[in-house]
Amino acid sequence: MKKLIKIGIPIASLFLLIACGNGENKKKEVQQNNKTSVPILKNPAIRINDDILNAIYSQYAHLTVALANDNIAEAKLAANAIEAGAREISSDRNLAASAAEIVSAPDIDKQRAAYSKLSNEMVLLLKKAGMGEAELYVEYCPMAFDNKGAVWISATKEVRNPYFGEKMLKCGEVKEIIK
Repeated sequence: MKKLIKIGIPIASLFLLIACGNGENKKKEVQQNNKTSVPILKNPAIRINDDILNAIYSQYAHLTVALANDNIAEAKLAANAIEAGAREISSDRNLAASAAEIVSAPDIDKQRAAYSKLSNEMVLLLKKAGMGEAELYVEYCPMAFDNKGAVWISATKEVRNPYFGEKMLKCGEVKEIIK
C-alpha cells in the first residue's frame, strides 16, 4: 500500500499538471496543430494485476500516442512519469533506464530506439503480472529498425505505429494478445 501511495501521488500530480490550465487555449492548440498536445489515454476497462504497473501502463499508452504523432516533447513527459514509476518496481531496472533514455534523447529516432527496449520490458512485465480485466495487444512492425522489427503494446487492435509515426502510421499487425 505504501508503494501504491508513493508512486500514485507523483503520477496523479503529473495527470493534474497536464490536465490543469486554460481549457480554451488547449482546444485552440489542438485545432491548430494536433502535434501540440497528446491526450493521455485512460481506458478504464484495462486493469493490470499490479497497481504500479497499471499506472505505468497509462503513461506508456501516452508515450505510444506521442511517438505515433511524432511529438518529442510529449514523449519526454510520458517517459519521465514512466521512469518515476519504474523505480518502484525493484525487480526491473531496465524499464527505468529505457525511460530515462527517452527523456534525454536529442531526437525522435533515439526516442524510438529506447522505446523499443522499453516496450520489450513492458511486454515481459505485463505477461508476468497478468491482466485483471480486458486484454492488451502486442503489435509488431516488421520494417522498424532496418527491417529488424519491433513491438509495442496497444489497448486496441487498430495499428498506430509509434516507430514510423505519420509516415507509416498503419504499418504493423497484432502479434500476440496479453490476457
